[in-house]
Amino acid sequence: MSDSTLKDKKALVTGGASGIGAAAVRALAQRGAHVIVADIDPQAAEAMAQEVGGEAWAVDLTDTAALADLSLDVDVLVNNAGIQKVAAVQDFDPADFHRILTLMLESPFLLIRAALPHMYEREWGRIINVSSIHGLRASAFKSAYVAAKHGLEGLSKTVALEGAPHGVTSNCVNPSYVRTPLVDKQIKDQAATHGIPEDEVVEKIMLTESAIKRLVEPEEVGELIAFLAGPSAGMVTGAAYTMDGGWTAS
Repeated sequence: MSDSTLKDKKALVTGGASGIGAAAVRALAQRGAHVIVADIDPQAAEAMAQEVGGEAWAVDLTDTAALADLSLDVDVLVNNAGIQKVAAVQDFDPADFHRILTLMLESPFLLIRAALPHMYEREWGRIINVSSIHGLRASAFKSAYVAAKHGLEGLSKTVALEGAPHGVTSNCVNPSYVRTPLVDKQIKDQAATHGIPEDEVVEKIMLTESAIKRLVEPEEVGELIAFLAGPSAGMVTGAAYTMDGGWTAS
């Protein structure tokens, strides 16, 4: 799909060089946005930026001290960067727990904080937080990820209330398991944790709660993000948009 609904808008996508982030970058660029691809991998960020005619920002979002005084002149902010670790609570390394919450909750707060003044000045803005079904439901062995995503839901709703008088919306996108490198990396850990072969993880662990028995495609999430970034979503705020194959229907 190609249109001009986001012409003259500037978008920032974190974790934008692969997976959901790359799909969001492409979908926003196809609608005319100038996209900043933020990623910890400089080469991958530059390659994606060149593909869509945008710009690259090589950044480690766990370095929150560097974000504290940041100012962002963007119209659309997509908080997508994330990592995962699968382990029982008693075995969970506290350093890993802290790192996940820093990347997936504290850095979105700091980026939103940096972007809001410019959005308020223009009386228009879109904050889109890539949450997860795990922002609405819990799963065993994912304490840090579930905690971070539940926190992101609360942050997003608070920003929705504060931003409404200024023309700024804030929403979460909540996919179930998406066909991305992040999910691929989980399969080995899930197999070891649950004591099953790797080739059974998708069917027996990842899709057991889903009525539609397949993984979500990144492009599907990217299209939803692009909708929420556009003018047709002006009355959508404080929402959690599930794309979970029916997981939360039961």
